[in-house]
Amino acid sequence: MSTTLSAGIDKVVLDPAEAVADIGHGASIAVGGFGLCGNPMILIEALLAQGASRLSVVSNNCGVDDWGLGVLLRAQRLAKMTSSYVGENKEFERQFLTGELEVELTPQGTLAEKLRAGGSGIAGFYTRAGVGTQMAEGGLPRRYHADGTVATASPVKETRLFDGVEHVLEEAISTDFALVHAATGDRAGNLVFNATARNFNPLAAMAGRTCIAQVEQLVELGEIDPNEIHLPGVFVHRVVPVGADIEKRIERRTVRQED
Repeated sequence: MSTTLSAGIDKVVLDPAEAVADIGHGASIAVGGFGLCGNPMILIEALLAQGASRLSVVSNNCGVDDWGLGVLLRAQRLAKMTSSYVGENKEFERQFLTGELEVELTPQGTLAEKLRAGGSGIAGFYTRAGVGTQMAEGGLPRRYHADGTVATASPVKETRLFDGVEHVLEEAISTDFALVHAATGDRAGNLVFNATARNFNPLAAMAGRTCIAQVEQLVELGEIDPNEIHLPGVFVHRVVPVGADIEKRIERRTVRQED
């Protein structure tokens, strides 16, 4: 099989700034990562420098005050976050409670499936997660007024019985863009993720109509065993090589003294 890659299929963009240049004000973006693991930090920093604002971001969490998506939050570039866990960011709490940020909390497994469904052309799905809670019954605060009263609350969701068990309908998520991090990628956009850094990255990539992937190692077409590909290049539109020596942070470093 030929491994020749035509110029029209080569997805490599060497400059991170060029890769995110067309992300406009008010865009929706799915972002990979779990905590600080697998964050596409080079692309996030390029987006910070680019200046787009009023962004609606879908990601498991919003980083911390000075890392991950937290740098965009601190610069007040985010209008809405759809997340599962937001407990490590004090600025996130402040903006939410003062009405500066809209927040749509979503169970973690549900969020993963909403992204996967969006990338698979599935409009929605039924799940037991959230049945009997405000996730299904509505009324969960999404935005506050500055005086602390609720400005916007979550709506009531449709429910249905399957085999006598109640399920709630969840709609899929698709976004204008996706930003993800991978260990290895080839010029056609086929990606391989490293261990737990895989996390939400493939799902976020699938959900984005334009997916931008930063990769630590760029290889030529045919160098990745097809059986080892975690995400096929059909979901990826731009590949940005960033090298393996990029900074990677740990949220809570725990060590023990040597005996």
